[in-house]
Amino acid sequence: MSAAAGEGETAARPASAADLFFTFNRLALQGFGGVLAVAQRELVERKQWLSRAQFVEMLALSQVLPGPNVVNLALMLGDRFFGLRGAIAALGGMLLVPLFIVIALTAAYAEFSRLAVVAGALRGMGLVAAGLIIATAIRLMSTLGSNRLGPALAATFAGLTFVTIALLRWPLVWVVAGLGSVAVAVAWRRLR
Repeated sequence: MSAAAGEGETAARPASAADLFFTFNRLALQGFGGVLAVAQRELVERKQWLSRAQFVEMLALSQVLPGPNVVNLALMLGDRFFGLRGAIAALGGMLLVPLFIVIALTAAYAEFSRLAVVAGALRGMGLVAAGLIIATAIRLMSTLGSNRLGPALAATFAGLTFVTIALLRWPLVWVVAGLGSVAVAVAWRRLR
C-alpha cells in the first residue's frame, strides 16, 4: 500500500480464513447484480478491515486486473491477511453458493423467460444495481481529496473516459491503455 493508503490504517482484521469465507459469502448473497456497494459497506464501515482510502486503492487495482472487480478484491484482501489460504477462502465465499444459485436461476429463466413479469423484474434489478453503483461512487468521492491526482485532475480523467467510451464509442481496451497510462504517469510523477 502507498503512503496515501496508509492514512487511516485500520487495526481490525479477520479472525480466521473462515471469517473471510463467510464475510465474502454474505457479500455475494446480498449484492445480486452488484456487490460493490455491499462490499464497501461491509469491509470499510462494518468490519473495518480497510479504510476508505485503502478500499479505493484496492478497488482501482482490481478494476485494472482481468476478471470481476469484487472477485479480484476478494483475492487481494484474502491474500493480504492469510496468504494463499485466505485468497482461496475469500474467493470461495464469493463464488461457491452464488454459483449454485445462478445455475438454479438459469434453469428457472429458461423455463419462465417468456413471461412479462420475469422480464420486468430483471429490468428493475438492473436499475437497482445501477443505483447501488452510483451511491457507492458518491460515498467514495470523499477520498478524492487525498488522491495524488487531486479532485480537478481526477474529474478531468473521469470526464475524458466518459466522453471516449460513451460518446465516441472507443473500445474500452484502448481507452484504458491510453488514458489509463497517462493517468498512471501523472500520478507517478506527483508521487516523486
